[in-house]
Order: sequence, then structure tokens, then C-alpha cells
Amino acid sequence: MSRLFAYISHKGGLADDTALELIHAARKIDAAASVTAVITGSGADLDTVCTEMAASYREVWKIDHQALAYPNAEAIRKALANILPADGIVLIGNDTLGMDLGPGLSIKMDSSFAVDVVDFEGTDGSTLRLVRQEYAGQVSTHVDCDISAGAVITVRPGAFRPDESRVADGRVVDKSGDAGDLRVGRRFLEIVEAEVGDIDITRSEVLVSVGRGIGDKENIEIAKELADALGADLCCSRPIVDAKWLEKLRQVGSSGRTVKPKVYMAMGISGSFQHLMGIKGSPFIIAVNKNPRAPVFQVAQVGVVADIIELMPKLTEALRRGSR
Repeated sequence: MSRLFAYISHKGGLADDTALELIHAARKIDAAASVTAVITGSGADLDTVCTEMAASYREVWKIDHQALAYPNAEAIRKALANILPADGIVLIGNDTLGMDLGPGLSIKMDSSFAVDVVDFEGTDGSTLRLVRQEYAGQVSTHVDCDISAGAVITVRPGAFRPDESRVADGRVVDKSGDAGDLRVGRRFLEIVEAEVGDIDITRSEVLVSVGRGIGDKENIEIAKELADALGADLCCSRPIVDAKWLEKLRQVGSSGRTVKPKVYMAMGISGSFQHLMGIKGSPFIIAVNKNPRAPVFQVAQVGVVADIIELMPKLTEALRRGSR
């Protein structure tokens, strides 16, 4: 079996939630594997993340370079291609950076590439069977991936439970000197923070989120009443913003905001990976959808097959009675 690596994204000295999920994903490939974390960046934030990850990974490879101070996929590709073994299997979170980083890295390593994987079903040594989802999660595809010459695999955030054991007591190995020349054509200019407006859903502990299942703009008020009864904030998936039924600052997902609530109520949301990418921190997810095969049920702790237009007023009334 090829050696397993996990590329760890981080920001502000904090590792992304996928950092611990990738450990579980790697063990689905090889239960006995010792997974090596690879972390790029520069300065004190990088050191902080490396120290944190050493509690979960037996070995952490650190690449400290000024060109990597901002996560530039072009520079990261060059660095990883220079330090990783040619037959290594590299797991990367399928987020915005991962989707930019993964394809080009597989070309540089001359290895197989698989994108947005949600499960692994075992290997015979040279072939890895993995699971992907198509048609917004309505169909699962089982794919045989040739790993004889290594592979780069992006893993869907939230598809694997995080490994929170933190008993590795690992060591940090400085690979900065092996990264090579990291001059690239793309350069970082600035970070433009999105406007917060009257509400900041990134700080909300309880969210009621609505999707296509809300039906009409007039039904948004029903969801607002439920959110008020819960003491929650109202948010939504992209189709609601595209229809101009709610403002952009309330959108959750890869093209919206990233939220970390304690409770997330997904009302009439199918659960596409673009939406789920915006939900971090392992919240308690309650999903209501008329379609029993909606992908959102795969990540929800509580799932209800029902029409949200009929159910939400009943929930609101029950909450109001309980508060009297």
C-alpha cells in the first residue's frame, strides 16, 4: 500500500474542520495506515497549526515559505510535488482550495485523480474502490481508482466523522528546504471581507435554513415565524438568493457564508455538496424534505419526510405553547 498523506488547510492559526475528517477517510482506505499531515504556510500561524495537528497525526510535514503565506494553489502544487513520494496517496478537502489544488497536483505527480469522494470501499493493493455522488446526490457511483502509481483524492467535507481522539503525540518534520523554487505567475493581492449587514449568520448558534422546498416568496414569512419562535436566525440556500427572496448575506454554501451553529434546521433543502460545504463544526442537523432520498438526510441527526409548508406552522405553534 502506498503511503497516505493528508493536506491540511488552515486560517488564522486554526486548522480547517476537514483536518480531522481526513484521518477517518484515510483509515477507510487502510485501517492500519499511519497518515502523514502536510501543512504549508508561513510564520507563527503555521507553527501553531503544526503543533495542534501533531496531537492527531503521527507525523506532520511542515513547509514554511513566504510564497505560501496565503494559500496559493499554484505555489502549493509546486511545493507538494517536490516533497511527496511519486506513489503517495494524497487526501485533500474538496473545498475551494482543494478543487483548485487537486487536479494540477495529480498531473505533476503523474498519478490518478478522484474528486468529491464520499466513501471508500476497500482496496486490493493496486485498485481502490471509492464512492462519489451524482445528480445532486440522487445517485451513488462506485469507481475503481488505479493507485499503483499513487493518487490525489479530494474528499467531501462532512462525509467522514472527525477523529477527535488526539492521542498521536506526533513529531513535526520541517520539509521547507525541500520545497524548491516556488515562484509562480499568480500572486495574492488582498482579502476583501464580505459585508455583514444587519445580521451575521456566521455567529448564529441556531439557524433555520430554507431551500427550494419553500415554494413561493410568500412562504418565507412562515420560516421567519419558526425562526423567531426558536430564537434562531433565518438563512437559506443559493436558489432563494437567486430568486431574490432573501439577501445574499443570508446564503450558506460555497458561494455564500460558512456557518458553525450548534443547531441547523434544513427546511426544504436537498443537501447539495455546495451547500453543505458552508456548514462547519459538526452541528446538530435537523432536515425536513418531501423527498426521502434527499442527500441532506445522509448528514442529518434527525430527518423528517414531510412538506415544510405544512410542518413549519405546527412546529411554530408547539414552540409558542411551550413558552407560555
